[in-house]
Amino acid sequence: MEKKRYIGNTKVSRLGFGAWPLGNTAHGKTMSIEEGVALVEEAVKQGVNFFDTAPNYALGRSEIILGKALKNHRNKVVINSKFGHHPDDSIDFNENRIESSINGSLKRLQTDYLDSVILHNPDYDILMGRTGHFTILERLKEKGIIKGYGVSIDTRGELETVLNNQSVDVIELYFNVFAQVTRDLLDTVKQKGIALIIKVPLDSGWLTGKYTNKSSFSDIRSRWTKEDLNRRYILVNKLKDFLSAEKLTQYAMQFLWSYDAITTVIPGIRTIEQLHEHVSYVNEKLNKDLQKKLETFYDCFIANDPLRW
Repeated sequence: MEKKRYIGNTKVSRLGFGAWPLGNTAHGKTMSIEEGVALVEEAVKQGVNFFDTAPNYALGRSEIILGKALKNHRNKVVINSKFGHHPDDSIDFNENRIESSINGSLKRLQTDYLDSVILHNPDYDILMGRTGHFTILERLKEKGIIKGYGVSIDTRGELETVLNNQSVDVIELYFNVFAQVTRDLLDTVKQKGIALIIKVPLDSGWLTGKYTNKSSFSDIRSRWTKEDLNRRYILVNKLKDFLSAEKLTQYAMQFLWSYDAITTVIPGIRTIEQLHEHVSYVNEKLNKDLQKKLETFYDCFIANDPLRW
């Protein structure tokens, strides 16, 4: 599909597969296991080989679907799962549960190892190394149960804490056109040899250009206030004018691929049409002038008052 980056010793596609939608319900319809398996198999055919999941995604069904779809491709794909959010939708970072959580993921994913396991938005005590989490993960890495480990984080403070206190293999970071507060730290991540996975690349759908201030949400996005919706709607319209484009997905994704420090980007993929759309964008380059314009857009309209995710 295109030039690939590495996680550990494995080449990974710059378009990854965010597996949160697998088995989940959206717009009143629940994705069946068969539909999910067909979607993942098509992703593999299209050259996607990085899959990001977690035990709590669709209460374990995301991992189950990936396990069924990838069991015959295991040596060709990279699977990243997480610790801290569990299949019953509880949140518990007790370090004594790490190994049992990973064993549960291995069973659902039908594999005997994970390419990486990341702590799923842990608190600062963990990020600072005041607990035993990273010691346990290192021991599991030495055993070959996992090939690498790291963290999934959202803020500049969290990223600075990890870079200053931990030696991790992988960082999954919240970063997109509307969320660039960590932009100047990306090269530091690269210099440290850390694989960088970008989550929420389309700002939970806003950077497709399809939502308005009248849109309603029944999932995690329902936390947005009327003010949040209005501000994002205004920014989306500014960006459409800025780019002279009604559809924003291509620019939002190519903006991320324009950073050499970024290893892979994981949009949540729900349909084969979405998959094909993302695949069609990978090989087209965003010119440096447009990358700079999108940085300037953030600096002018968002940087002084960052959006609430």
